[in-house]
Amino acid sequence: MISFDFDYYKPNTIDEAIEIYKYLSLEGKTAIYYSGGTEIISQARIDKIRFDAAIDIKHIPECNIHGFQDDKLFIGSAVTLTKISDYYLFPLLSEICKKTADHTARNKITIGGNICGKVPYKEAILPFLLSDSYVVIAGVGGKKAVPIAQIFGEEPQLRSKPRLNAGEFIIQIITERDYTMLPYINIKKAKQGKVDYPLVTIASIEKDKQIRIAFSGICPFPFRSAEIEKDLNNDSVAPNERINAIISHLTAPIINDILGSSKYREFVLRNALGEVLFKFRGENNA
Repeated sequence: MISFDFDYYKPNTIDEAIEIYKYLSLEGKTAIYYSGGTEIISQARIDKIRFDAAIDIKHIPECNIHGFQDDKLFIGSAVTLTKISDYYLFPLLSEICKKTADHTARNKITIGGNICGKVPYKEAILPFLLSDSYVVIAGVGGKKAVPIAQIFGEEPQLRSKPRLNAGEFIIQIITERDYTMLPYINIKKAKQGKVDYPLVTIASIEKDKQIRIAFSGICPFPFRSAEIEKDLNNDSVAPNERINAIISHLTAPIINDILGSSKYREFVLRNALGEVLFKFRGENNA
């Protein structure tokens, strides 16, 4: 159980949520936005986070949208991973969501919670990074749409958490329809089963004959790197040389933890990169 008391608010509109946050701030209270709540509840139970109020955004219509409008796919931040995996509007994203946690947890985990939470893997963000998606944000200054790479910044220390100002929350993620139809590959390697935390997760698409690739599990944050994509698409060198270049250009040290040593993770990553090259180029990493 949670050992401290807090107030619970259930706004029905974006403006109402923002006004509640502003009111609580003026009262000197710490407020958090709440959607699926899996991480917030688990962290609060072990006293790792405390707050005076929770503002539940999952009843806001804009946060629950899930579908195409014209040539864009809109996914509200309160849409669950189960719904995304079942509807298959964005096949790469659906496959990644299907491999994230178990079915019971996916029924509660939301897409906004997955990409904004403190768990470092955030696997569901990978297709959005590949697709140059936009994030719609609400805050005391109004609404704005910004590239997802701007929210999960280029600096490694910022990639592990969204660059949001106090009082802001994500309403939706918008992706061009064309990206949802591209050839793709998703590789997840875990220590136990398919829904465990990843040793390595790779999401990759091919657009205009160029491979795009994003990673989770190998470093302390999910990322996409232009330098690594340049290495991957350098057809003038052999596949194993390209993979060596990619390893040398990782943006942070490889994770070394109870799930797997850095050496083992590197071994798994090399094999996964070989799968990507075989899928898109028919090349073997000999």
